[in-house]
Amino acid sequence: MSLKDQINTGQLPKHIAIIMDGNGRWAKQHGQHRVFGHKNGVTAVRESAEAAAELGVSYLTLYAFSTENWNRPKIEVNALMQLLLQTINNEISTLNKNNIRLNAIGDLDSLPAINRKHLMKAIEETKHNDRMTLTLALSYSSRWEIVQAVKKLADKIVKGECTPEMVDAQCIEGLLNTGGMPDPELLIRTSGEFRISNFMLWQIAYSELYFTNTLWPDFRKEDLYAAIVDYQHRERRFGKTSEQINIVKDQK
Repeated sequence: MSLKDQINTGQLPKHIAIIMDGNGRWAKQHGQHRVFGHKNGVTAVRESAEAAAELGVSYLTLYAFSTENWNRPKIEVNALMQLLLQTINNEISTLNKNNIRLNAIGDLDSLPAINRKHLMKAIEETKHNDRMTLTLALSYSSRWEIVQAVKKLADKIVKGECTPEMVDAQCIEGLLNTGGMPDPELLIRTSGEFRISNFMLWQIAYSELYFTNTLWPDFRKEDLYAAIVDYQHRERRFGKTSEQINIVKDQK
């Protein structure tokens, strides 16, 4: 029996975020260069997106390339940018077929011009799809995002559009790259590492964290189902006690 049958579709996380890790180690295990792992990771992206959309998840965000990744060997960075370009162009039809809207967050201006052009084209061509939003975090880091939000806020204050007294959590959330998106209820990291790696630090304040030893190129629909089943067996208290949560459940 598939783990999918154990999922309560009435209690799905609305937003799932994934730190896709392990491509390099997977390639090494197969006696190949790191780029080989990145190429095989595309299948995991496709399977995860299709599985999430089929279940009814509204938002799926994938950590594809961090601002720190620019420091990797030039040959690997160039290969990643080429792979990104190919994947975007190859997957537009699949996204439209599955009614999935493409979105991107991060310092997109730092991407090569050709990548940015094709990324914006794909976002435009899928903007009317409403089954699920697939967000790629590209040249992204949470500290970079927060710094940008602070700069925007300071600019608003200087222009008289905002006062310090008006600043609250909702105000800051609206200035983040993810403004308008719900926070992830579930964050998955593959490859057995127990780190957040500068990813959505503000947004995952109350996310459930799920770590798996599976390397990203091996991640399939069943792995996503396993994470969701685990998530649905947890009690999300948001600072309250179990007794308070149960009272609310009994009143429904």
